[in-house]
Amino acid sequence: MTQPLTVSDAVVAREASIAHGPAATPTAVLARFEEWVVRTPQAPAVIEGDHTWTYEDLDTAAADAADALRDRVRPGDLVGVCLDRSAALVVTAVALARIGAVYLPLGPRPGERRTDAVTEDLDVVCLIGDPAVLPARHRAAERIPLSLPGDGVNAPGTVVAAFAATGPAAPGPGARRRAPEDAFYAVLTSGSTGRPKAVAVAEASLSVLLDWYRAETGLAPGDRQSLLIGVAFDPHLLELWAGLTSGAALVPAPDDVRWDATVLTDWWRDAGVTVSVAATPMIEPVLDRPWPQNLPLRHLVVGGDRMRRRPGNDVTATVHNAYGPAEATVVTTTYAMRGVDVRGDARGDVRRGDARGDVQAAPQAGAQTPPPIGLPVPGATVVVTGADGRPVPRGEEGELRVGGHCLALGYLDPELTAHRFTAPPEDLGMPGVGRLYRTGDRVRMNTEGHLEFLGRLDDQVKISGVRIEPAEVEAAFEHDPVVRSAVVTALRDDDGRARLVAHIRLTAGTAAKTGDLLAAVRAWLPEQAVPAAVRVVDGYPLDANGKVDRAALADQATAGPEMPEAAEATPGDATPTELLVLTAVRDLLGRPTTALTDNFTDAGGTSVVAARLLVAIERESGVRLRAPELLRAPDLRALAALVEQRRTPRPAGA
Repeated sequence: MTQPLTVSDAVVAREASIAHGPAATPTAVLARFEEWVVRTPQAPAVIEGDHTWTYEDLDTAAADAADALRDRVRPGDLVGVCLDRSAALVVTAVALARIGAVYLPLGPRPGERRTDAVTEDLDVVCLIGDPAVLPARHRAAERIPLSLPGDGVNAPGTVVAAFAATGPAAPGPGARRRAPEDAFYAVLTSGSTGRPKAVAVAEASLSVLLDWYRAETGLAPGDRQSLLIGVAFDPHLLELWAGLTSGAALVPAPDDVRWDATVLTDWWRDAGVTVSVAATPMIEPVLDRPWPQNLPLRHLVVGGDRMRRRPGNDVTATVHNAYGPAEATVVTTTYAMRGVDVRGDARGDVRRGDARGDVQAAPQAGAQTPPPIGLPVPGATVVVTGADGRPVPRGEEGELRVGGHCLALGYLDPELTAHRFTAPPEDLGMPGVGRLYRTGDRVRMNTEGHLEFLGRLDDQVKISGVRIEPAEVEAAFEHDPVVRSAVVTALRDDDGRARLVAHIRLTAGTAAKTGDLLAAVRAWLPEQAVPAAVRVVDGYPLDANGKVDRAALADQATAGPEMPEAAEATPGDATPTELLVLTAVRDLLGRPTTALTDNFTDAGGTSVVAARLLVAIERESGVRLRAPELLRAPDLRALAALVEQRRTPRPAGA
């Protein structure tokens, strides 16, 4: 078992911004799952409502799926997985690991054009999913039916492996890229070229992270581990394999928990979840409320965005503020915080200041100040460097570079790998660290070795916990023939949360509506990358070097109108409830021209914004709506009518 991390372990040099996590030895992932199949075959492996699948059930179903695929899928082949959080997803992950194929999660409803772009760049041998949601080229392809579990709220009705004939490769030299040798999974990250890029991770790297996670959380038989993160994002692999390698049960989350803090905490309680992983924007509304009593949740690992506050003294779970890019296998550093201990005494941050890992009182508990992202996990090395690539003194800010067992094999693009994964200076004396990944993140290391996250060094931004390259969003708009060019900027609200604004130059003689432009880019982009607002501009301001002045554009977006046809003053005949809803949506989206006739999603609403809107409506009106009711409302006026209906007392006898 991994020993507790101490500051003395983490500090390599008192002055230089270098820190090592404890030593770690790679183990196995699939073999550890198979050990639990032998040891506890009848133990629950997946629990979803009234449906339970044992370890033996999963093992048998995975063997059947692997047999069905084995004639067409070879070791090292990339397989795109288009399934949601479900027993079917878990079985598929195990089956592909059995074959030695490389699991490439694309999400349950991948955008057709985004998927086409991926299969043009990468040698994806097949897609696995419900044929009804696969891209047209794969719906018409040769298909192998797969007998996967069909029960559960997220379960697909039918699952096939679709082997589409390869179309033309993307422009440029070389054939479609295959995964590097020893790849266990690959995930897509935002690409500055306008196309997503894939990063491959070895089983050894994932095994080191899983060993840390089990030791840190105590995950074991009898526990219930959430399966909550969206399948297109790499933290879901931590959840999935953590459960399977610990003898615990995985609990797939229904989709509506992503939209509503109360639904999420109710689900934790009702499903008996004891250990969970969640995105920071999903957890912030939870921490803003009184912590629900009698939750079985012991550990909550949070990451993907800057945490803006510490958990209050009433929080009974240990909250781990985690940081890590996909290129460093999900989690690189963590900082643990706790509100109360088992006796109910107020406690604080888990300071790991000595070998005992004592929990020391922290006066900052519950404070509206960002906690650090902490110390490196076992097998990870972190270095804060200046522009010359050398470590800066502690207390100075610089770029975070990461090395050690946690590193991915690299991108499927060798040139990009060579650019971002570089050799450390020879005189640093870091045995076993042959490569450092340049994260592009700006950080500072304090005297204790803890890292403080300060932001990005480049144009990349975080939206709802997902890294977004504005260039990828711009390219998605420019696929539309009515768009001559697009520039995307990020605006931040008073709390530091970012939203994207697209500044569009239309092709001469054309016109377009906001909804049509946004609908077109949704086929190319993940939900978080769809801008909250669109502005039509005649041209772009330039800086002294002749480049687009993005800061000036952002200032214009703050002061100026968006697309003309979307502009609407607050209607004079609006009811108080309509004004409440309209004002809340405008504030949350940063779109003062949003109208009552706008649909929430078409106007730029996302799951994170929806969660905040539901909280705002309840705070101002006392009416508690559910996320599905918000999504079913055709426009904001209908949503306001629903709020009004709920807040109006029924006549006696009605």
